[in-house]
Amino acid sequence: MLLHSPLVMWCSAAVDILFLMDGSHSVGKGSFERSKHFAITVCDALDINPRKVSLSLIVFVLGCLAASDRKPILKGGCCLRFSFQLHPWISGTFFLFFFLLGELRGGRTETSLALKYLLHKGFPGGRNASVPQILIIVTDGRSQGHVALPAKQLKQRGVTVWVSVGRRAIVTSLLRPGLRWEELHSLASDPREQHVLMAEQVDDAANGLFSTLSSSAICTTASPDCKVQPHPCERKTLETIRERAGLAPCWRGSRGTDAVLPALCPFSRFGRVAKALPSLGGCARLLTGISLVGPCDSQPCQNGGTCVPEGPDRYNCLCPPAFGREANCALNLSLECRVDVLFLLAGSADATPEGFQRAKAFVKRFVRAALAGDSRARVGVALYGAELTVAVPVGEYQDVPDLVRSLDGLHFDGGATLTGRALQQVAERGFGSAPRTGLDRPQRAVVLMTEARSQDEVAGPAGFARARELLLLGVGSEDVRAELEMITGGAESVLTYTSPQDLFDQIPKLQGKLCSRPRPGCQAQSLDLAFMLDASVSVGPENFAQMQSFVRSCALRFDVNPDVTQIGLVVYGGRVQTAFGLDTHLSRAAVLRALSQAPYLGGVGSAGTALLHIYDKVMTVQGGARPGVPKAVVVVTGGSGVEDAAVPAQKLRDNGVSVLVVGVGPVLREALRRLAGPRDALIHVAAYADLSHHQDALIEWICREAKRPVNLCKPSPCMNEGTCVLRNGSYRCECQGGWEGPHCENR
Repeated sequence: MLLHSPLVMWCSAAVDILFLMDGSHSVGKGSFERSKHFAITVCDALDINPRKVSLSLIVFVLGCLAASDRKPILKGGCCLRFSFQLHPWISGTFFLFFFLLGELRGGRTETSLALKYLLHKGFPGGRNASVPQILIIVTDGRSQGHVALPAKQLKQRGVTVWVSVGRRAIVTSLLRPGLRWEELHSLASDPREQHVLMAEQVDDAANGLFSTLSSSAICTTASPDCKVQPHPCERKTLETIRERAGLAPCWRGSRGTDAVLPALCPFSRFGRVAKALPSLGGCARLLTGISLVGPCDSQPCQNGGTCVPEGPDRYNCLCPPAFGREANCALNLSLECRVDVLFLLAGSADATPEGFQRAKAFVKRFVRAALAGDSRARVGVALYGAELTVAVPVGEYQDVPDLVRSLDGLHFDGGATLTGRALQQVAERGFGSAPRTGLDRPQRAVVLMTEARSQDEVAGPAGFARARELLLLGVGSEDVRAELEMITGGAESVLTYTSPQDLFDQIPKLQGKLCSRPRPGCQAQSLDLAFMLDASVSVGPENFAQMQSFVRSCALRFDVNPDVTQIGLVVYGGRVQTAFGLDTHLSRAAVLRALSQAPYLGGVGSAGTALLHIYDKVMTVQGGARPGVPKAVVVVTGGSGVEDAAVPAQKLRDNGVSVLVVGVGPVLREALRRLAGPRDALIHVAAYADLSHHQDALIEWICREAKRPVNLCKPSPCMNEGTCVLRNGSYRCECQGGWEGPHCENR
């Protein structure tokens, strides 16, 4: 890594500089952190004062152009996530402090809309035309819209445009079609090879910028020993290769016999190698007499960690969750959390003897790694076929070698595969007859390992086990993934494998899941969500209060703010009432308070009338709905008054709004099925007191719907009978009758 720019370069001229930074999901957290450090590195070389450098920052994602500097047309739809102008009397140190607080918020890459905003509004805090303007775009290079025309218009106004593309975009450019080199060239000023900065290291990109500026009157070198030399630019990409890693024990046998034949089988590993690509042109580097080796050049962060330089010889590793507390993201499998783990191994005929042996080998490797040192975890093993056998009770063996020897004595028995029955029995007696309670009881987890589909029903017993506060995790082959997801409550609780080595590679992931229980939810997913509660006399005030408690628990799983999730509530009984709209409450705390204050109405309810109310008054731009954001309605009903609801529900679906029905008690099943629609989006709950047991299933459905493709014109964002027209990945409103404005909102 090169020497930090403030030691080799100083920019002290009247100039307006704007960072336009990509904050979309495609950038990724690691690249966003590097983008922040790039901006800070550049800032350190700027002479910020009233007569010299003026600095501002915009982070852009999905949305529309702002109608003013303060209030966008559509809440949550603005292309600016956060922006500010650095006042002349504030130093670059304040910029560093403020900017480091920024987090990646996500959304789609809308570089074109951000450029149009600048054409419309100009630089934030920009001075007169005599002051040069520099725009530095930091992006992964994949805009959803066309950028050539707005970029050309900006350059015609005298704006000098640099484009900085980091390591993530360079690596992915050849692995998937997305990064458009011609788009980057159309953004940048001439000469292109000096204004498109492609570098793996932050300082290389910053010094490429200063190298070009050094030929102007804006920046000068701070040391006589510093000079600019051409340097060949090397582009790299990562390629996945398969290589034979050696031999591993495997077992061969047949289902009809008890014979198991040990053998050595070849296995392969998939690795990644960096491949250098020919340069498309030269670049300039600032050279000094000091070593150019940086702290991240040796790639010190392991297991997928991201290295962020913090000086000439210091760095910080951004680690995946399973390695978050380890130096350099190093592997440490010792279970530091307090947890009781019961491995539930399938020993049925369909599981096969070799599958059973693989599961045993996995458990032995796990306990050797996870129970080392001062681990507070306790492990047990149970086998099942037609019946459950607790072969090693949880906590019976504290000595790891003794535990491993006990596992060697487990035998394959064959028989039927009754997974549902085994889950029921594990919940009842798998952890002993008198488990500790309250704060004295550790987390209890069941790790189900199987390669065979169950021959009995699993949803009910799995729900019973989760209701007993058991954490269910699944480890199995791809063939049983769907069943394991149904048992555990979501894909985030399932680990699958394709080979013995792949199975053993799941051990670190299992350790991470055991010590940080996954909570279903879509925290970073944009969503407009409306709950519709049956407040009729058939439900009663006590059951309505349990509905409220259920919805409050669900709301805790979402990041409620105008940029991510909006939540609204409609209640219906003798009349239909919007308790609060989608854009009424801007925080989760406010939503929770409002849910507690929702009125019980009584009277005879009509679910169809309530759904039409949501169609006309809630899921609209006027009601706070956002274009391009997934939309869902959750109906919680006791079943009375749903006979007229099928047609209004389908009307909502046809308009791009997903509808899920939660039916409680002895409901009218046929009427609810018609209401649930062709995709059978129905959850049946036996009693109001059992609503909480189905919360994970509801959250999983909502998050799955939030990831479905959306149509920007459904529901239509155009007001006053305007027509929405899709165009180049965006939309425009064709207004009628004298109305005008982006959404036909003005006469």
